[in-house]
Amino acid sequence: MHTLTADELTAQPHRLLDDARKGQADIVLFEGEPAMLTVPLGVAGGDSAERLNLAISLYERDQVSLGLAAKVAGLPYSRMIDELGLRQIPVVRYSVEELDRELAYVRSLAGSR
Repeated sequence: MHTLTADELTAQPHRLLDDARKGQADIVLFEGEPAMLTVPLGVAGGDSAERLNLAISLYERDQVSLGLAAKVAGLPYSRMIDELGLRQIPVVRYSVEELDRELAYVRSLAGSR
C-alpha cells in the first residue's frame, strides 16, 4: 500500500489509477490525516468474496446504489439482489415519508373504483 499526500496527488493524479491497475491500494493524506483510501477492483484487486463484501458494506451504508454495488462486486444486477436477499438485506428501501406517499397513492387508486 502506498501513501500519498494531497499535494502529491495533485501533482500526479494518474498515480492512483496506475497503482490500481497493479492491484495496489493507496491512502491519500490531507494535512497528515487519512482522507481517502483507494481499493483496486480489477483482476488484481482481490477475490470475488472480498469484492462482494465490500459492495454489500457500501450498499448497506447508502454509499452506493444497487447498480453500483453490483459493479463493485462484479456481479449481474439480478445476482446482487439475490446476494442481498441471502443476507436479509432489503433491496427496496423506503423512508417513512416515501412509504406514506406510496400508500396514499394506492388508496387513491382503490377509492376511484
